[in-house]
Amino acid sequence: MIETMKVVTLVASSKKKNEMLTSLRDAGLLHIKELKKTCEASEQKAQRIHSLMTVLNAISDEGDRKKEVKQENLDSDSFSRLHEEILRALDAKKKAEDEHVRLAREIGRISAWGDFDPSAVRALRGQGFDLSFYTLDEKALDRLREDENVRFICLSDVGRQKAVACLGSRPDPLSGAREFTLPEKSLSALETEDEECLKTIRSAHELLVSSAKYTDEYRRQIKLLDQEAMFERVKATSRDEDDAITLITGYVPEDRSEDVKALAKANGWAYLVDDVSDEDNPPTKLRYKGLVRIIQPIYDILGTVPGYREYDISSWFLLFFSVFFAMIIGDAGYGLIFLIIAVVMNVKAKKCSDINILLYFLSGTTIVYGAVTGTWFGSLTVLEKLPFLQVFIIPSICNYSAELYGIDSVYAQNNVMQFCFILGAAQLGLACVINVINKAKVKDLSLLGDIGWLIDVCVLYMMALYLVIGAEVNFSIVIAGVAVGFALVVVFGSQSPGQSFASGLKSGLGGFFTSFLDTVSCFSNIMSYIRLFAVGMASLAIAQSFNNMAGMAGPVFGFLIVILGTLLNIVMGLLSVVVHGVRLNLLEFSGQLGMEWTGYKYDPFRKTVETNETNKELQK
Repeated sequence: MIETMKVVTLVASSKKKNEMLTSLRDAGLLHIKELKKTCEASEQKAQRIHSLMTVLNAISDEGDRKKEVKQENLDSDSFSRLHEEILRALDAKKKAEDEHVRLAREIGRISAWGDFDPSAVRALRGQGFDLSFYTLDEKALDRLREDENVRFICLSDVGRQKAVACLGSRPDPLSGAREFTLPEKSLSALETEDEECLKTIRSAHELLVSSAKYTDEYRRQIKLLDQEAMFERVKATSRDEDDAITLITGYVPEDRSEDVKALAKANGWAYLVDDVSDEDNPPTKLRYKGLVRIIQPIYDILGTVPGYREYDISSWFLLFFSVFFAMIIGDAGYGLIFLIIAVVMNVKAKKCSDINILLYFLSGTTIVYGAVTGTWFGSLTVLEKLPFLQVFIIPSICNYSAELYGIDSVYAQNNVMQFCFILGAAQLGLACVINVINKAKVKDLSLLGDIGWLIDVCVLYMMALYLVIGAEVNFSIVIAGVAVGFALVVVFGSQSPGQSFASGLKSGLGGFFTSFLDTVSCFSNIMSYIRLFAVGMASLAIAQSFNNMAGMAGPVFGFLIVILGTLLNIVMGLLSVVVHGVRLNLLEFSGQLGMEWTGYKYDPFRKTVETNETNKELQK
């Protein structure tokens, strides 16, 4: 359920502003209203966080991730000195790496010419000897010998090329001779500089490796700075009146409002606790009951939160999502793999988290669905070698109905498709029923419009069966049902409490064409549930293809092919769950409910890092 929120305004003396905010943070109750995204003080903290993250990433990149390093703590001064030392080392390392690249390129360019002193050549040029150097092939050298205007001497070969030194005049640019540009320093001097660069790089590497024992301290300092940045943002959000009092406004769950009052009384603050108004946009806090709480990891991954005034569909989301997951994965063998992963995670963590329970739940539904459809790693051979698995099969929906029971496979596939449409009609119809129940509580006449949608869902389900699997349908009932449902939507769909019937009717007639398009969309929503069958069959076809390839490849390569195919199919299946399984809940079902998932999570101003120094620093 979505918890009821209260709006709380707290007032204290401006001189005790920091004290009030610190107490609020320690209490961890108030979600700050209209919290500023940034301020000058928080920006400074953010820059410091960026600096710490840069060093932390550098330490992680340089260290051996497979080797576990015993962590050590540092006091603030020692940590600051270490951080500055690492920053200087990183800066020197970056410059040394850039210089090393440049030097390596230059050394590679001149190494074939040997170690000579370029300054001696420049000195000769200063005395009037205009020397220039070239490399060229044998034919170009012959042409150069024929040129009486060029004076040159031959030098030792440079690689596979001839080398010459010209005095005064230069070869024709079209002769094929390539001029050699003198380096700034000799080869030995460049190599010495390069060794110094490598020494700097090694030194920085050693410092980063030795600092691996402080990674936890870096993470703690980052969390501390993030906490301080939030404090500064809250401080900037609070309003000062006449430099005498300061006010802060936020939201608190109704069942914790008494705790806020007690805190205010204990600190001598004035307070006002009020109901949420229509103009307010409070955060959403979901309270889960029992097993339904395992849906929270999915919400967190998707980043979706229902609006404060929307429905909490967590239980229905979990129910339908588990069915969709099982049908999309569609293989009991894959379900066993998920189950094994869940057990390993459970044993390794030494506790059963909500993610573990969710994985157990989804693997269980997948195993059940795969077992009743006779799908074990997409192989008929498994069923033949392990006949006891056939006990769980429902022949009329079995993927191997023809091979095992002599039942036409098209008949079995039609039954699965019909089940998909039943799921669609049931979920969309459920949305209509939920709307009717909730609107009946507030005597909202538009509930008759939702009854109209329910009628449309039922008759359009019959139409989907006719179009896809050729089921017999009484078209008189379908046409009459669509007409009645559409009429109810147009006449009553725009009615609302406090509004006259004539005004609602006028609004409904004005949206006549939109209602028509919504009816078409309702039919397409039911049809979209066929994706469960299509994706499941695609997964089966891929598994069978890999199994056939493995059968032709021999035992060793065949085993590798099966492993690769299974991993690929599981990954594609999980992606399909996100694309299709989640979509049916967040779009089709939620759309029928009128939900837009526009909410944001209740996130109270609270302490995130335990430290004795924090409050002292903030009081300075």
